[in-house]
Amino acid sequence: MKNFTYVMPTSLEQVVELLPGPRDLKTRDRVKVLAGGQDLLGELKEHLVEPEQVVNLKGVPGLADLRPQASGWQIGALVTLAALEENTSLRASHTMIAEAAGSVGSTQIRNQGTVGGNLCQRPRCWYYRHEQAVCIKKGGAECFAYGGLNKYNAILGGGPSYIVHPSDLAPALVAAGATALIRGKKGERTVELERFFTLPSEGAVTRENVLAPDEVLVRVDVPAMAGWKSTYVKFRERSSYDFALAAVAAALKLDGGKVTEARLVLGGVAPVPWRCEKAEKALVGRKLDAETCRVVGELALEGAEPLAHNAYKLPLAKGLIAKALTKLASA
Repeated sequence: MKNFTYVMPTSLEQVVELLPGPRDLKTRDRVKVLAGGQDLLGELKEHLVEPEQVVNLKGVPGLADLRPQASGWQIGALVTLAALEENTSLRASHTMIAEAAGSVGSTQIRNQGTVGGNLCQRPRCWYYRHEQAVCIKKGGAECFAYGGLNKYNAILGGGPSYIVHPSDLAPALVAAGATALIRGKKGERTVELERFFTLPSEGAVTRENVLAPDEVLVRVDVPAMAGWKSTYVKFRERSSYDFALAAVAAALKLDGGKVTEARLVLGGVAPVPWRCEKAEKALVGRKLDAETCRVVGELALEGAEPLAHNAYKLPLAKGLIAKALTKLASA
């Protein structure tokens, strides 16, 4: 690990002052923000990033606040995954968010991991994580996973990089219609969380979200979901300490056994949380039976292009969609 200066500011204004300029793309890694630290410390140890300065957010008041509002919830960037998992009011109103948080890693990881860190974590592709593999995500010329070992990589939205976004929380928050509050040198801005994440084909392939070098995620605002049922289901190789091979965040409104509104977002299969709008429209007006699950699964995975070693994700994701919808039908 390369030596760096460690700074602990006490206000957002100080944090933003310490960050590079908004157009300082070439040196954006000169300063790194520390939240829970689990992802960043791994990158530091593997020399994937070598910042001159690390800015710890824990001294900034309000970033760890989890607040219910009449309009929904305000979730600070430093709220822990454990806090989301254990909040009974949040679990009752936004079940999929609590379930997604509870699916991450282990108890120790959830006690340390934060909302901001989970949403902004870097890819887990083993080529990216290998110090000596200069893949396209690290400024190289190609995605080694495309023609290499790609068991865990994308089947939707891939190219020129085929990473999958590792966040469990992201699909659930996107399905909830959340927005992100961002602070930078030019002030604050709000972005729909669905638009917060970027495909490799959209702009800079070396990053996964819209944060400029001088910006930091402050909080996530989640609207109320009165009348909605929701769930998050995930499949992983190991029962703990593992990332999703595929996951589904599903939220429905039902009337007389028929769906009146639907939101469906996949995780573990694309470089971003994958919104399935065609499948959502197909759900409306239908009863949640086996045929509906089949149709919705086909539409959700429409356009998928598996690589050499990850075609298993197609039936896996379809099965998880059926599992999530069946679960909501009986809830």
